[in-house]
Amino acid sequence: MKLTSFYPVLGSTRLAESRDFYTRLFGFEVTFEADWYISLRRGGDRPYELALLDHTHPTVPEAYRRPVQGLLLNFEVEDVDAEWERLVVTEGLTPELAIRTEEFGQRHFIVADPDGVLVDVIKEVPPTGSYAGNYAGQ
Repeated sequence: MKLTSFYPVLGSTRLAESRDFYTRLFGFEVTFEADWYISLRRGGDRPYELALLDHTHPTVPEAYRRPVQGLLLNFEVEDVDAEWERLVVTEGLTPELAIRTEEFGQRHFIVADPDGVLVDVIKEVPPTGSYAGNYAGQ
């Protein structure tokens, strides 16, 4: 299989609020918008895509027409402490997990989008302890 694209589509109950969350706070731009579907793209050297879909739309098989649950989106950044200041301190987002450094090789914090999707903002750091040997190629 040759992939031409890959991106998550989040079943949303709050399309406009979620659109605003990802465009205003995470730099995505709207590339398509209907009352039931919004396609987002973050350009640059490494473009990323994300889509929001009204979870009740008929394109979703009826048995699966539920809002997204249990999803965690990882956003790896250059300066996680600056993002903590921007998103939590300045913008007032509620941290679901306060900023901290993990032995498994991350300094991170977690916030939630308007639909309850968790957004984990991460900076990779050297793993310590028993995690140091768990990475392939190390």
